[in-house]
Amino acid sequence: MKIVLTGAAGQIGLELVAALRAAGHRVVPTDLNPPDDSWCAVDVTDAGAVHALIDRERPEVVYHLAAILSAKGEANPQLTYRVNQDGTYHLLEACRLSGVRQLIFTSSIAVYGPGVADPTPDDVALAPTTLYGVTKVSGELLGAWYARKYGLDFRGVRFPGLISASLPGGGTSDYALFMYVDGVRRGGYEAFCRGDTRIPLMYLDDGVRALIELSAAPRERLQRHIYNVAAFSPRADEIAASVTRAVPGVQIDFAPDPARQAILDSWPCALDDGAARRDWDWQPRFDLEAMTADLVPRIRRLLAERADALDAAAHTGAH
Repeated sequence: MKIVLTGAAGQIGLELVAALRAAGHRVVPTDLNPPDDSWCAVDVTDAGAVHALIDRERPEVVYHLAAILSAKGEANPQLTYRVNQDGTYHLLEACRLSGVRQLIFTSSIAVYGPGVADPTPDDVALAPTTLYGVTKVSGELLGAWYARKYGLDFRGVRFPGLISASLPGGGTSDYALFMYVDGVRRGGYEAFCRGDTRIPLMYLDDGVRALIELSAAPRERLQRHIYNVAAFSPRADEIAASVTRAVPGVQIDFAPDPARQAILDSWPCALDDGAARRDWDWQPRFDLEAMTADLVPRIRRLLAERADALDAAAHTGAH
């Protein structure tokens, strides 16, 4: 199967590209700043470039990952609107005109606002407090309209905060990843949230699998377009304790940043993903402790590889 990914150089995309290729698919990864010449350079805010990509490649499936995340989105709302809002529209239109069979959309817990039930079901009033969340709500609704109007097989997940062996990328849930990354490379971290902060989180290995499994699910089983997916919902101080057990001597403190804490407080504490479990047999494999055991060695390797690359670059530059 031929598959196009937008925003493929981001946290989700790199691992999703690898997983899809390992499964034997022909994958065309795209990004605004592709890592090498084997990728396609595409700016999703450029309608002509998006239409040319989809018309040229004629994929069966598109995974739409390109987005500006919550913290960066609040700092640059104009760019966030163009990437998240216009970019999604350009891609949906390109898929319609080129006859793409299926589009997989990545949404977020940022679509919710404060005061939702715990755990939060799929169908509640959506009152996001960030532009990132606003554009994700719009993307969900627009995709569902394309499904009704034009028959596009539009499917998506509302992700919790995702954690992986990568450097933090501007999401408000990054306090969790910083605990691991800075815990390993610096021996400590001062989190920008309270210790009692609790939001849904997921290890990226489960997140990638959720996207692939949703894409493969028989359409007749699906009763909705967008699904909550959940794994675990630890307090921030519980994550700190897990990191401390895995990285002895690490010091993690809490110094809440009012703006980012307000965003975190507006999000659900836990998600009800019963619909995903019913319709396409979704089941997470990692809890907090399993994630920590797998993640810490991978972060050590990541930091070592980056240090080796920097050393090599410095050595080359000296000659």
